[in-house]
Amino acid sequence: INEVQNAVTKKTQAFFEPSLDYIVTKIPRWDMTKFQGVATNIGSAMKSVGEVMSIGRTMEESLQKAIRMVDPSNAGYQPKMHFTKEELLHELKVPTDRRIFAIAQAMHDKSLSVSEIHDITKIDHWFLRRCEAIVKTYDLMKNKTLDQLDHALLLEAKKNGYSDIQIADCIGSTEDDIRAKRQSLGITPKTKQIDTLAAEYPAETNYLYTTYHGDEDDVGSQNGGVMVLGSGAYRIGSSIEFDWCGVSAIRTLRQLGKKATMVNYNPETVSTDYDECDRLYFDELSKERIIDIYEKDASEGVIVSVGGQIPNGLAIPLDKAGVKLLGTPADMIDNAEDRMKFSDMIDEIGVQQPRWRELTSIDSALDFANNVGYPVLVRPSYVLSGAAMNVAWTDEQLEACLGEAAEVSQDHPVVISDFIEGAVEIECDGVAKDGELIAAAIHEHIENAGVHSGDATLVLPPQDLTAYQMERVRDAARKITKRLNITGPVNIQFVAKGTDVMCIECNVRASRSFPFVSKTMGVDFIEAATKAIVGADTSDMNLPTLETRGRPSNYVGVKAPMFSFTRLRGSDPVLGVEMASTGEVACFGANKEEAFLKSLLSTGFKMPKKNILLSVQSSLENDMTHSAYQ
Repeated sequence: INEVQNAVTKKTQAFFEPSLDYIVTKIPRWDMTKFQGVATNIGSAMKSVGEVMSIGRTMEESLQKAIRMVDPSNAGYQPKMHFTKEELLHELKVPTDRRIFAIAQAMHDKSLSVSEIHDITKIDHWFLRRCEAIVKTYDLMKNKTLDQLDHALLLEAKKNGYSDIQIADCIGSTEDDIRAKRQSLGITPKTKQIDTLAAEYPAETNYLYTTYHGDEDDVGSQNGGVMVLGSGAYRIGSSIEFDWCGVSAIRTLRQLGKKATMVNYNPETVSTDYDECDRLYFDELSKERIIDIYEKDASEGVIVSVGGQIPNGLAIPLDKAGVKLLGTPADMIDNAEDRMKFSDMIDEIGVQQPRWRELTSIDSALDFANNVGYPVLVRPSYVLSGAAMNVAWTDEQLEACLGEAAEVSQDHPVVISDFIEGAVEIECDGVAKDGELIAAAIHEHIENAGVHSGDATLVLPPQDLTAYQMERVRDAARKITKRLNITGPVNIQFVAKGTDVMCIECNVRASRSFPFVSKTMGVDFIEAATKAIVGADTSDMNLPTLETRGRPSNYVGVKAPMFSFTRLRGSDPVLGVEMASTGEVACFGANKEEAFLKSLLSTGFKMPKKNILLSVQSSLENDMTHSAYQ
């Protein structure tokens, strides 16, 4: 080991013993709610789909940051589910993915003492006392007003990992007021380097985190550079494909001679390797933290379109706070994500879409459903992987779905639309510059519409679309891109049935099919998007456009999903409009059958040796019999 150089310090060898001045908390991410009937208890079989890692100077700070990283809807270490006394005791006794919120509730409402919690959970007293310290700070704050919050208490809250939103909720104020108060008192986070040598040798790393335990920054301001927001924890619907996009963006920025800063907190990713970028902030993807870093580094701007839904959801709040977003303007991102505004806009530019209505009351929804006829689709705004998206077939189902959607999408509208049965789904992935598409690829789904695009099998180039359908897709893609004035990546989804080609969704960000499209087309779409965003030239990249035909010409690419139903005891292996796959494969073949078979076999599918059970819904029995006999 004494011959291996330490990559961080460049001065010492690998046998140097680290003495650490930070605490790292790693928490898994579970997505049990995506599966019907699954047993949620955690045991010897792994069920998590991702993980987060947070860095702080104390256990309290590190833990609260990590809880928020797992899911932006978690405020921190505080009650979330509101268990009854029986449920609470059960959650403490049998570990599930919600146990930490049960412990937080017991401490917050003082229903159990620390020793009682220890007796039930057998969690070490040391950890429980750290959690108790977080709650004690909350108790000190909760009877104060904004004016009564003094320097000492606010600093203690920040040192214990409280976010501005948490403090605001506790004292009945707003996040912006807390931020202003905090800055007026001179309480700002300090940037610290990961220094594995405890200051015995100078560290020269660009591997950074922020903390309120410190008097000075370890590094000066970057003075410029472009911030790229990463994808956060891997979860169902947002996995390595968005990390691929983020890495491609930072590599392109560095090739163009620009300084690249990455903000992400997922230890499994390539984007959190400190040698990929000029500065790596291993920190939260929240409005508060991003503005802190943006102001400190005097960044040129922030790219929000390559990290999936978390950065995309931050576009509006960051824009309102005066952060410069690079690429598509924030109000246009809102027009695409807000179902109501998007549906209005589609009508206005003359693109066909399924009949829809904004949800104002249960009665108007039931009235709409009876007019267009069941089934209908309920769709909340600003969600990834179809969270709380449901197809309802009866009045009772519709009422249940509406309740769930309203819960997920509280600040944004819920739209209800006609669900088209037996339609083909088509997607267009593209890169635009100032509202004009400079790169595009159109691919089709093998499954009918109604299976989430992340669970569907994609074919590129499309094999079964008519020239008329392709032209309708191209025409709609041009109109939508122009109207939203897109610069950067875009993904538009359509359903086609008969002579109707209807637009159902537009994501003004990289989609999960970008890596597949780039590798099948032989050109990096994200590199093109990053160049478009910073105004660099893309003419030498040989990009496929809407006018390009027959590319790729001598093979077909098929992307197939990988499922983990067998790992999750009790889960029902059905696919719907909410995503359930945990991975994907892609294979090339001379034709679609060969590519499809290769990709199925790659997911662990075994060819049947003897008998095959063929099961099909009654409406398809006749057609299926003929096909099966052939």
